[in-house]
Amino acid sequence: MRRRLIAGATAFTAVALASLGLAAAPALAATRTAPADAGWVRVGHLSPDTVAVDVRLTPADGGAAPVELDDVSYGQVSPYAALAAGDYELTMVPTGAPAGTTPVIATEVAVTAGVANTVAAYGLNDSLQTLSLGDDLTSPAAGEARIRVVSASTQVDSVDVTTTTGVAIATGALSGTATDYASVPSGPWDLVVTTPDAASYDASVTVDPGTISTLFVLDNASGGLTVMPVLDSSAAGDAPDGSLDTGGGALRDAGGAGALGAAGASATAPLTLIAGFLAAVVQAATAALR
Repeated sequence: MRRRLIAGATAFTAVALASLGLAAAPALAATRTAPADAGWVRVGHLSPDTVAVDVRLTPADGGAAPVELDDVSYGQVSPYAALAAGDYELTMVPTGAPAGTTPVIATEVAVTAGVANTVAAYGLNDSLQTLSLGDDLTSPAAGEARIRVVSASTQVDSVDVTTTTGVAIATGALSGTATDYASVPSGPWDLVVTTPDAASYDASVTVDPGTISTLFVLDNASGGLTVMPVLDSSAAGDAPDGSLDTGGGALRDAGGAGALGAAGASATAPLTLIAGFLAAVVQAATAALR
C-alpha cells in the first residue's frame, strides 16, 4: 500500500546508544551540500522483525538517486540529506536482494524547501507502515536543549517516560506517535520508561546545551524496551537553511535493539508534553535532574 508523505528539510543523523549519549559520529556518504531550495530528509529502520534493508531516495521524474544507504538495520537512523524541493520515491529492499525484488517499503516523499522530516519503516513486518515525522529544529534558549519522544515499540500500546525524580516527559505516548519538542535543562538525565502493565525500564541520556534530540523508545533484544537518543541538531542557531550542523551523523547500531515484538502500530499523532515540565517544574527540578 502506498502513502504520500509530506517530507521536508532534514539531514540524516547519528544514533548513539552505547552509553545512551548523543555523541557525534563520522558522516555517511549522503548529500551534504544544500541546493538553494533545499529540504532535508533522514530515514530510519524501526521494524524489529524486518531484515536489514538497502534504501534509495530517487527523484520521481527519474535520474540518479541522491540518497543511497546500504545494510540499514533495526534501530538505525541515517544522517540528514539536503535535497532540492520536489517529489521523490523512497524504497527499501532487503539488503543484497536481486534487482526487481519487491520493496518492503515504497512510498512517495514530497520534499519542501526549508522543512525537516524523518521518514521511517515502522511496525512488524507483516503490517509494515511508514512513519513520517516533522522535525522542528528551532534553536533552544541558551543553556537549554530541546527533546521529544517517539514511541516506536511494537510490544506495548503506549509508554510513560519520566525522570527518576518524577518529572513527566511523556504520558500515555501511543505507539507510532511523537510528542512535541520541549525545552529542557541540558545535562545528564536518568529516565524511567513505564508500560501499561507497570513494567519499567531505566535509561540514561545526556543532552548538551544548544542541541535538539529525539528519544526513540524501541524494543530490545531481551524482549524489553530501550531508549535510543538521536541527535537532530547539535549547535544553537543552526536551522535547516543549507548549512545545518548536525554534529556529523552516521548510522549507528541500536545496541541490540532488535527483538521480535507482539502487536501495536498506529498512525502518527503528536502528543503534548506535560505543561509543568515546560515551565516551573523544570526550573524547580533542575538541580535534582543533574
